[in-house]
Amino acid sequence: MSELVTFGGRSYDVYDISQRLSNATSEHEPMPHVVEYTDHLAAAPQTEAKYGIRAKWWPNGEAWAYERVTLTTHSGTHIDAPYHYTPKTAAGKEPLRIDEIPFQWVMSDGFLLEMMDVDRRLGITADDVRRELDRIGYQPKENDICLVRTDTSRHYEEPGYDQLHAGLRKGATRWLVEHGVRLIGIDAWGVDRPLGIMVEEAAAGDTAQLWESHKYGAEGPYSQIEKLDNLDLLPRNHGFQVMALPISIEAASGAWARVVALFEAGEAD
Repeated sequence: MSELVTFGGRSYDVYDISQRLSNATSEHEPMPHVVEYTDHLAAAPQTEAKYGIRAKWWPNGEAWAYERVTLTTHSGTHIDAPYHYTPKTAAGKEPLRIDEIPFQWVMSDGFLLEMMDVDRRLGITADDVRRELDRIGYQPKENDICLVRTDTSRHYEEPGYDQLHAGLRKGATRWLVEHGVRLIGIDAWGVDRPLGIMVEEAAAGDTAQLWESHKYGAEGPYSQIEKLDNLDLLPRNHGFQVMALPISIEAASGAWARVVALFEAGEAD
């Protein structure tokens, strides 16, 4: 459930809220990934060919294990940089790339919104956000990290999971960003509503709603975490910290992240 970790003279119950990347889910992922495993015995002949290290020199003929992973920067639990949403901001400036994201955006106090019962077609509105904040007795402050729980993560191993969640409408995203949030995370394939719904509405003439929360990033700079997991395990809705450090990839639109929630030990209940 959680792991007790001590550093800086304090102890924390640490909750891993990242998805584990696995070949078991690759076939039904919209952006497939492949993990190739090489064990110690298989690597030994390779070290001889590449480095001149004879296989028989290794104890028991066993060298090192390694993996080769083929994926996009938006596979698994990952952070979107503002550049992912637009090539230019509304002010005509260059949006931040993933290697330019401020640490303050990805290391800060967190709060959790429970949106499991919101209709996936209607999506999460600003009113939904305000009602939930009233329910949990919290108001966002500058640089808070917002986590949105939909429980779609329970279906990550099922084909079609990417069409199940209630995503954020533009108004909800704008409200959060205008109240200081710079990082919004969700336990689903995307922060916006399912692509199937947005495509259907766009084909009927409503193109303004297409990818509306992402595209809002051109107006109000923010980043998002997609494909979080285990949000149902968090013991309370606020009073914790989030660390979501993306891999630094030069000029990229996003990167993978190991995201954790930290509760001071003894205060999680």
